[in-house]
Amino acid sequence: MRRLITAHSIIVPTPAGPALLHHSCLLIEDGIIAGITRRDESALPAHDAHDDYPDATLSPAFLDIHIHGAVNHDVMEGTPAALDAVGRFLAGRGVGAYFPTTVTAPIDATLYALAGLARIITRPDHPGARPLGIHLEGPFLSHAKRGVHSLGLLQKPSIELFTRFWEASEGHIRLMTIAPEIEGAPELIAHATSLGVRVSLGHSNATTAEAERGIAAGACSATHTYNAMRALDHRDPGLLGTVLDTDSLYAELICDGIHVHPALVRLFWKAKGRHRAILVTDGISATGMPDGEYLLGGMAVTVKEGRCTHEGVLSGSVLTLDRAVQNFCRFTSATLDEIVSAVTGNPAALSGVSDTQGALAQSRSADITVLTPDGEIAAVYLHGENILA
Repeated sequence: MRRLITAHSIIVPTPAGPALLHHSCLLIEDGIIAGITRRDESALPAHDAHDDYPDATLSPAFLDIHIHGAVNHDVMEGTPAALDAVGRFLAGRGVGAYFPTTVTAPIDATLYALAGLARIITRPDHPGARPLGIHLEGPFLSHAKRGVHSLGLLQKPSIELFTRFWEASEGHIRLMTIAPEIEGAPELIAHATSLGVRVSLGHSNATTAEAERGIAAGACSATHTYNAMRALDHRDPGLLGTVLDTDSLYAELICDGIHVHPALVRLFWKAKGRHRAILVTDGISATGMPDGEYLLGGMAVTVKEGRCTHEGVLSGSVLTLDRAVQNFCRFTSATLDEIVSAVTGNPAALSGVSDTQGALAQSRSADITVLTPDGEIAAVYLHGENILA
């Protein structure tokens, strides 16, 4: 089956970063991208089906590396039914792959969830967005900046405990959030990094020096920048100042207009730019659901008018990545081709999956999100099939 997709433009990788290829066409053969060219109406490639999006842009399918659940399912359930429901919902919002993200829980519950997620990740087929790896958020977090994570369940960084998590996950932990100032954190960061885990600094009250030690040990990203971090101080910028000032560091942002003021979204964009900014949702089980009471791990979360709280503390979001892109463009005046890297190539590069994710290129799976000029989802193709048709 040869399917031709024509569009106003395609976001393609270049040595300088993603760029727009105008008046373009993309050929899919048996679910794989067979070619990307400029369109010449007199010589379109031979095809069996033709989908035309004259005003739209073809983007790589999105990658969400920080999400706890959706449609009344939490990834800590660790079951195929839960992950399949989450994956189907995410695919409809332009996401082709994601990292199911844990929350601090009793050790046995975390081990159970990790084992269940590992079994699902290794399945050959997924109905919707594919879980690629696990983001371990907690339990190695700061007491002072734990956010909604349960105080009594936090743990000191421990290579022994991490090894139990790693073995339960069958090596599928790809990203870990940790507070670098806690005793034992630099050693655990170095150990996890040696296994290929990408380490992100977050839920942290770290000083500048403590943040720098975490980076020296191997940390390469920051978790939901601004949120659950020591406030910026002009004499000791702390983790936040270090994140904004360190060009090599990737950084997540929750762009829902609730977690971060638009003015600081603009500052984030100026600091991290199109090569290091990453948009995430931090979505919970309430995503895609009406206001009400939902669970994040084992914690009850109240959702009202888009705000998720547990005992008055912000507790994730109901944001979707397509809305995050639209919000970011509105807050910053960034163009679609500039910001799409924050939900495609940048999270792929950070997490070490750039060989299969984050770019439209020949011989890769045809996982494509079709965006209108306003950033709305016009279509989503996973392995060459339009799942919204």
